[in-house]
Amino acid sequence: MPRADIASPEERAACNGVIERWTAARLAEGGAVVAVDHQAEADRWYLRLRGEEKDFVTVWLTIRQRTLHHETQVMPAPEVNIEATYEYLLRRNADLHQMRFTLGAEDAVYLVGEIPVNSVTEDELDRIVGSSLAYVDDYFPTAMSIGFAGRYRRRRPA
Repeated sequence: MPRADIASPEERAACNGVIERWTAARLAEGGAVVAVDHQAEADRWYLRLRGEEKDFVTVWLTIRQRTLHHETQVMPAPEVNIEATYEYLLRRNADLHQMRFTLGAEDAVYLVGEIPVNSVTEDELDRIVGSSLAYVDDYFPTAMSIGFAGRYRRRRPA
């Protein structure tokens, strides 16, 4: 698959504008998005979301040369049953749409993905952020139960 050309300044600005409008609208709604921080010099946003199993889920959006990269920390490196934890998450990759579990700094587990800069729309941001939150809420409890056996307890429904 040929690599896309590097995004032009106009394409990057358009992507930035979509993200700015989308984040402002989500904050005004008062839903799952509870805070947004924008590092303009890095073309990076931190979105803090209210989760169900985790109190808060943070989604980072970063405009890169060709893509909008998104990532969410799912859990710290497992302390026990390490292979079983990673196997569980790797098998879940087949169920994810345009995202994947990966290992990041200090072997923490992240959910990552990217889309071309010129494909960023408010609908795509809804999908990315909504899917990130849903996947963390779905897979975090089991992964934590395996990787922190005896220490992690799933929340009881309210």
